[in-house]
Amino acid sequence: MLNWSDIDTVLLDMDGTLLDLHYDNHFWNQYILECYAKEHNIATPEAQAFFNHAFSQVAGTLHWYCIDYWEQTLELPIRALKKHYANKIKYRPDAPGFLDALKQAGKDMAIITNAHPDVLALKNQYTDLKTRCPEQFSTHSFGYCKEFQELWQNLQTHYHFDPKRTLFVDDGEHILDSARTFGIRYTLGIETPDSQKPATRFSRHMSVASFAELHTLN
Repeated sequence: MLNWSDIDTVLLDMDGTLLDLHYDNHFWNQYILECYAKEHNIATPEAQAFFNHAFSQVAGTLHWYCIDYWEQTLELPIRALKKHYANKIKYRPDAPGFLDALKQAGKDMAIITNAHPDVLALKNQYTDLKTRCPEQFSTHSFGYCKEFQELWQNLQTHYHFDPKRTLFVDDGEHILDSARTFGIRYTLGIETPDSQKPATRFSRHMSVASFAELHTLN
C-alpha cells in the first residue's frame, strides 16, 4: 500500500486524523448552537439559520478555524466553552500506536493543523500528543490554512522536507488535493474521523479506516 522505504517525513493532521473529530463536531454542531440560542434568547431554528449563514461566509478560509473570529462573531467565550467541554477530547483508537510506530521506524513527523494555537494547546493539555509528536504547527502561525498553496510554501521554509519523500495524512479530501498540488507525493485519507459517524469515502486519494490497515513500517 505504501512503500515506507521511500518515505522520510510524515505530516499529520490532528483533528479527525489523530484525535476523534466527535469532540469538534459535537461542540460546533450542537453544544455551541445551544449556548448561542440561550445567550441570545432565540429559538434553536433561528440560531441554526444564523450559524449556517455565518459558516458559509468563511468556509475554506482561516477564519473558519479561528476562535478569535468566532468569539467576536458569536459573542460567546469560545475558549472557556471549549475548556468546559474538554473531557470529550480523545485519540482515535489506532492513532497512538501509529505515532509510536513512526517514531520507532525513525521517520520525521510533524503535526500540521488548521486549529488555532490555543485549541492546539488545549488538545495537548488533555492528551499526550506533545510527547508522542513534539513537532507541531498551527497554520495560523503562517497566515494561511492548508487549503492554500502559500501554507505549504511557508511550512517548507520552517520545517524542511522533501515533498517527493513525504506522506501527508488528513481526513479532508480537498486538503489532500492541496498537498498533492504542492507536490507531496504520498497522501492518505482517514475514513473514520468521527467515531460517532459512518465512514466516509475518498475518490482521489488512498484511504484507510484504521492505521492498522497499513503495512508494517519496518
